[in-house]
Amino acid sequence: MSYDLHAVIADEEALRVAARDLSARLVPIGQGLSLLPMTDALFETVADGSGAGVLGFRRLPAGFEKALALWSAGGPVAYVEAEYFGGVGEQRAAVWDGGTLALAPLHVDEGEPFPSAGSPISQALRRLGVVTSAGQDEFSAVRLDRHRHSDSWIA
Repeated sequence: MSYDLHAVIADEEALRVAARDLSARLVPIGQGLSLLPMTDALFETVADGSGAGVLGFRRLPAGFEKALALWSAGGPVAYVEAEYFGGVGEQRAAVWDGGTLALAPLHVDEGEPFPSAGSPISQALRRLGVVTSAGQDEFSAVRLDRHRHSDSWIA
């Protein structure tokens, strides 16, 4: 089984305002947050033409990190990636807040254990204010396991 997620996550209303001019669909994930899946169509819309791979991410379009910084003027904005196949994979996450990179890109590669602070995505979600229950991490608290692929979030 595979799992892939490439998305922007932020306060639902703030993200709705920030993305209003994009041909993209937001998906509420709970705790006041929404997810903006980085679909192929969105990638093409926001890319500045210089490719992908910015800040060590695989699907963050070049130039889009500037938009994320602008969007974060009203509160934290995360960009997250997770890619797994057969239970093996990697995660990346970064958070912009107040117009600057507030949580440097975190990366856990295939075969590496998560740090004691949690997975990169859980750390980013924590910066966005996600609250957990006993025995649960932030990833589970907003049920990011609901869909196996980024495009499925908007289906």
